Amino acid sequence: MTELYGYPEHRSADVLAADGGVVHLRPVRPADAAALQRFHEQLSDRTRYLRWFGPHPTLSMAELDRATNVDHRDRVALLAILGGEIVAMGIYERLPSVATPGGTAAGSPGGTAAGSPGGTAAGSPGGTAAEVAFVVDDEHQRRGLGSVLLEHLAAVAAENGIDTFVAEVLAENRAMVTVFRDAGYQVRRSYDGSVVHVEFAIDRSDALRAVRDARERASEARSVGNLLAPRSVAVIGASANPAKVGGTVYANLLAEPFAGPVFPVNSAHRSVRGVRAYAGVRDIPDDVDLAVIAVPAGAVDEVLDDCLAKGVKGLVVVSAGYAEAGASGANAERELVASARRHGMRVVGPNALGVANTDPAVALNATLASVLPARGRIGFFCQSGPLGAAILAEAAERNLGLSTFVSAGNRADVSGNDMLQFWDVDPATDVVLLYLESFGNPRKFSRIARRLARSKPIVVLGSERSVARETGARDLDHTVFADLFAQAGVVQVNTIGEMFDVAALLACQPLPHGDRVRVISNSAALSLLAVDAAAVAGLEVPTPEQLPPEAEPDAYRRAVAAAARERNSDAVLVIYVPPVPTDTAEYAAALLAAAGGAGKPVVTSFTGLSGLPAQLAVPDEVAGVAAGRGSLPSFRDPEQAVRALARAVAYARWRDGPAPATTRPDGLDPAHARRLIGEWIAAPARWLGDDEAVELLGCYGVQVVAFRPAHDAEDAVRAAAELGYPVAVKATGETWRVRADLSGVRLNLTGPDAVRDGYRELAELTGDTVVHVQRMTRGIGCVLRVRDDRAFGSVISFGLSGLISDLLGDRAYRALPLTDAEAAALIDAPRAAPLLSGYRGSEVVDKAALIELVQRVSTLCDDVPEVRGLALEPVLAATDGVGVLYARIRIGPVPSRFDDGPRRLH
Repeated sequence: MTELYGYPEHRSADVLAADGGVVHLRPVRPADAAALQRFHEQLSDRTRYLRWFGPHPTLSMAELDRATNVDHRDRVALLAILGGEIVAMGIYERLPSVATPGGTAAGSPGGTAAGSPGGTAAGSPGGTAAEVAFVVDDEHQRRGLGSVLLEHLAAVAAENGIDTFVAEVLAENRAMVTVFRDAGYQVRRSYDGSVVHVEFAIDRSDALRAVRDARERASEARSVGNLLAPRSVAVIGASANPAKVGGTVYANLLAEPFAGPVFPVNSAHRSVRGVRAYAGVRDIPDDVDLAVIAVPAGAVDEVLDDCLAKGVKGLVVVSAGYAEAGASGANAERELVASARRHGMRVVGPNALGVANTDPAVALNATLASVLPARGRIGFFCQSGPLGAAILAEAAERNLGLSTFVSAGNRADVSGNDMLQFWDVDPATDVVLLYLESFGNPRKFSRIARRLARSKPIVVLGSERSVARETGARDLDHTVFADLFAQAGVVQVNTIGEMFDVAALLACQPLPHGDRVRVISNSAALSLLAVDAAAVAGLEVPTPEQLPPEAEPDAYRRAVAAAARERNSDAVLVIYVPPVPTDTAEYAAALLAAAGGAGKPVVTSFTGLSGLPAQLAVPDEVAGVAAGRGSLPSFRDPEQAVRALARAVAYARWRDGPAPATTRPDGLDPAHARRLIGEWIAAPARWLGDDEAVELLGCYGVQVVAFRPAHDAEDAVRAAAELGYPVAVKATGETWRVRADLSGVRLNLTGPDAVRDGYRELAELTGDTVVHVQRMTRGIGCVLRVRDDRAFGSVISFGLSGLISDLLGDRAYRALPLTDAEAAALIDAPRAAPLLSGYRGSEVVDKAALIELVQRVSTLCDDVPEVRGLALEPVLAATDGVGVLYARIRIGPVPSRFDDGPRRLH
């Protein structure tokens, strides 16, 4: 049998099991028959009984042929592959449009899913229900593979017009019933003796997304946890020479009291640093959880084979010579990751600085860094190795401790998104620091960050130039960066120093409850600088409390204690300038004692001193974050302190805001929209025609102001009479539609003669005989756009229309999908937004209608990811609603980075 619709390679995916291991999913092929027979025969009698409702020791040739020859549409089978062998299989077959009693397909023996190995029922195209079944190898049960297969089968089914799954399960097969029940579906069950009939709709819902996201978070966190808390480590390329990469990482592992064994692998020496060495990983007698690869890139393939055979769980590849070295290196990098994933492993790197975990129960330093900070509650992720080493040194100098550290180099596999998932559930991490050169899957980053930032601050240092180089987004806008980070609750900083300034504050001080800062200082000049800096940063400073230049520690203690108790301040900034060289330890101790239990952040600036780190370094009296006790961040100047406080205030305001909630507007028809896209979609992407755009928008309740095309003057008059006067006549060419001088339109035409004249003028001006006649409407012009941003994914923007707004870049941006609060905030974000609220006598527009329009566009783009670009321009906002005058929509294949559908590794 031939594959009727071609092999759907796009359905292949690397996925994570519940234990964090990687499994490869792909559609079945005819060539899989022998492997499927081996898989079936190695199942236990109990598993075969539960799957086949009786003994079934082998599969007949007819059963194998039916199972492996599918059309990938009405009959779909997915295999889970590990190490080249099948470990699980899921299958569905479309049921006839009128099912037999009980809902099963006729001819399906024992009630098993039609088309599964042994099934004989012929599917009937046109039905919207399908029967589904799974079987998982005994050794791989309880790894969540059934749930993963169900997600992917449901996605394929929805793609093919199926909306309901049914299954027949033995009542004693509780594990399979649990898979359906826990998947987030609304399951209906009925019993027929010993058999349970299960039926559920597979349409996407918030409950399904919540379940998917929770499972994704758990599996990705477990995956990273396997890398950061191994029970044993092998260093491949270990050396006694500290000048070599293998020597450095091996020495760092031995320098820490790592909880497990460290095995050096070096075929040229019997021992390395007095520890017995092994010629290869296979020769190590014990299990190996983590392998650190420090051999030249050309030798990694051979090493990888050994790791795969040994059953290593994860790789840290510090070797260089991959994507950073050119096209051939990039190909080798892709093959490295693919090979590792095929055997269940994840990869940090290549070209990585390494990983570290300061938990005393682990004590892992598998890095090339010469300095590793002490134990703390800050997690840090970066890509660049040299930058990572510099940042670790800076953290150690500032006495800022880390919980875990990952420098992923080329980030071919493990990414910042994976680390966010891990830190979300890691009780040892309170603050997250990221240096990002690219976002990988930007939509997923936004989704995870929005959730994590509700409980733990995320501080991001992202080079816009680096992101632009990585993604090709040459027009990357700083406003987009700032708006999208703010939307997700991410604290964006611009320098390494600022990153640690903010981290020092967030890691050891409470969040401020407002923007009022009490300044206490013994220098009037520095007080003034602090007040000016606060005004620029949007903070409010009551009259500073001025202490005499010679103020003693006790004076500072009393002043800070009083400020900590007062209700009209939310943070305290203490400035101290020694009039003569003096020992600052007494001042630091007094401040710490006064700030204890304040419930508001207290920061200091000890100005005029040299060598004082950002944490007040007073032994015993003032302990650093590494010791897990409170400390006072100290800044070299007041402006630094104010900037850090401003970041904390903005983050606290976002975190105290309403929890995200998304409401789907009424009157949606996503099914019709999907049908339209199925008819229109093509590669490459294309712009829809005017009528097509109107029809697609109509599926989501977005109405374009009525218009009619006209091909001559009398046709225009008839269109105007049909629409009702007054009307506008508009040129249809793209260069004329949005001209700032409005030369391509004739407005407020109130009679037939005016319409005739307008038509003739535009036809003569443009050389085009087709115009649009549109009913006139009034209001303040606005622009709503969605674009497929190379750096951030789908981004929606809003601003007022007009040449000045365009020149000034007065647009606000948000990542999709939008919550209700974000839709409202988007409308108010542009600097010109007060014009919508009656500024200097302008009319107060119906902002609720604008917000609803934004919500409908957001829902459309979320439901239909094939929408790659959209522009409503202009939108006229009036006192009684909004009118969309012109709409353009671009559709095309969904980029692979789109964060939707079943779980998969990107």
